Amino acid sequence: MAKESSHRGEAAGVHRVVVIVDDNSNPFELGCATEIFGLRRPEIGRELYDFRLCSPRPDIPMRDGFFTLTEVAGLEAADAADTLIVPNRPDVEVPRRPAVLDAIRRARARGARLIGFCSGAFTLAEAGVLDGRRATAHWQWADAFRARFPAVRLEPDVLFVDDGDILTAAGSAAALDLGLHVVRRDHGAEIANSVSRRLVFAAHRDGGQRQFVERPLPDLPDESLAPVLAWAQERLDAPLTVADLAVRAAVSQATLHRRFRTQLGTTPLAWLTGERLALACRLIERGEARLEAVARRSGLGTAANLRTLMRRETGITPSAYRRRFGPGTNGSPAGG
Repeated sequence: MAKESSHRGEAAGVHRVVVIVDDNSNPFELGCATEIFGLRRPEIGRELYDFRLCSPRPDIPMRDGFFTLTEVAGLEAADAADTLIVPNRPDVEVPRRPAVLDAIRRARARGARLIGFCSGAFTLAEAGVLDGRRATAHWQWADAFRARFPAVRLEPDVLFVDDGDILTAAGSAAALDLGLHVVRRDHGAEIANSVSRRLVFAAHRDGGQRQFVERPLPDLPDESLAPVLAWAQERLDAPLTVADLAVRAAVSQATLHRRFRTQLGTTPLAWLTGERLALACRLIERGEARLEAVARRSGLGTAANLRTLMRRETGITPSAYRRRFGPGTNGSPAGG
C-alpha cells in the first residue's frame, strides 16, 4: 500500500502541477513526475511547484497490481491544475474512464498546460485535445496510434514534443527529459541544471533526438565519448569545431559522427551548439547583460547568432530571457 504524501506549496503564485492516476498506471512515470515536480528543493531556496495527485477513486491499483495508492484526492483536484499530467498505462487499447477524459477536456478548455508521458499520448488523443496537434509516443505503439488517431501529427522518432500548451514524451526515460525541459522553460537553465544534478541525470537532451539509440558491442574498449565531451565543455568559449573534437578523440570526423549518433543520438555540431546555448542561458541568469559578451564567452560568436539560436531553441529573445530569468526575478512558471 502506498499513501499519497500531503500536498504543499499553496502560496499564491506557485504553479500547481496535478497528476491524474488511473487503474494500471505505470509507477515509473509517476515517480518521474514526483521527482521533478513534487520534491522539496532546499538547495534552490523556494518552492518551484505545488504538486498533488488525484484519481477517479480513493484507492488506485498501479500497473500489474504492484501496489495500491490510497487516500488519493478526487478528480476535482484536476480542475485547479495549471499543468495537468495525464495517466499512462500499458493497456493502450482499453478506453479511459469518461470522468478522466472529461477532466482533461475541462483543463484544456480553461487553458491549463497538458503533459502526456509515454502512453499518456493515447489518453490525450482519446480526450480529443490532440487533433491537429504535434505529439509523440513510444516507438512500439506508433502504428497503433496512427491507426486510431489519424488527425494527430505524430512524430514517432523523437524523445519529446513541445507543442506549446500540450507536451508529450516518447517513453519512460524520456519523461525525465521532458520534465527537465518543462522546468527549464518555467524557471531557466540554472534551476533545471540544479534539478538534473539532484537526479544525477543529463541536464539537457534535445527533444528532437532519436528515441532508439543503437548500442552495438564496441570493437574497442575506449570508444566512450565522455572524455572528449568533458574536454569540450571546459572550452566552450574557444573556437572549437567538429574537426577539433575529432582530433581530441583521435578519430576521423566520420568516426566521430558515427559515435555521436550511436551514443547520443545527435551530431557533434548539434551537441556543441546545445552546450553553448545552455552556457549562454546560465550567463544571462547570472547577470551578464552584454549580449556580445554572452555570445563570446559561450562560443556562439556574435549577438546576432545568439539571438537566432535562442529564439529557435527557447522561443524567446535573450532580452526576454533576461527579464524572465535574470538576477532579481523569481523565474515564475509559465501558464498553460
